[in-house]
Amino acid sequence: MSPSNPTAPGQLRISRHAWLAFGVAVATVLVDQLSKAWVLDGLRLPERGTIPVLPIFRLTWTGNPGVSFGLLKAQGGLGVALLVAFSMAVVVALAVWATRVQRAWTALAIGLVMGGAIGNNLIDRIRQGYVTDFLDFTALHFPWIFNGADSAISIGVGLLLAESLLAPKKA
Repeated sequence: MSPSNPTAPGQLRISRHAWLAFGVAVATVLVDQLSKAWVLDGLRLPERGTIPVLPIFRLTWTGNPGVSFGLLKAQGGLGVALLVAFSMAVVVALAVWATRVQRAWTALAIGLVMGGAIGNNLIDRIRQGYVTDFLDFTALHFPWIFNGADSAISIGVGLLLAESLLAPKKA
């Protein structure tokens, strides 16, 4: 092993960008799960239904059997199992991608998507069979009730799209 190559052959070296992605994923999962615990156990939102917060924002509990923003509803054991399996594959693919990224923005975006997928489509679905949604902006004519993990996924995908459109092209 030479000083210029601190890892032995066949050994995986995790870059600082990968650590950023994994750290963002862990933080996203923690914030997501803590907010859902607060909504379910602290506020007891399923029993209360809706709590008005602002004229344009309410906390409204819903159990979502679909993926982000209620799309692709998966009801029943097989549907849930397929969504969990797909989510696991996505998380593994993102984790591998994270070990290869060269930009901090890409790592941040991957971490947000990975954390959102783990929070929503793995933890919630395995534990409950559905995802807890509670952020309600329907007063603004936004048709979906969602959660922090949905937001993380959307922001992460948006960052990846923006980066792919704005990144300098290689010659």
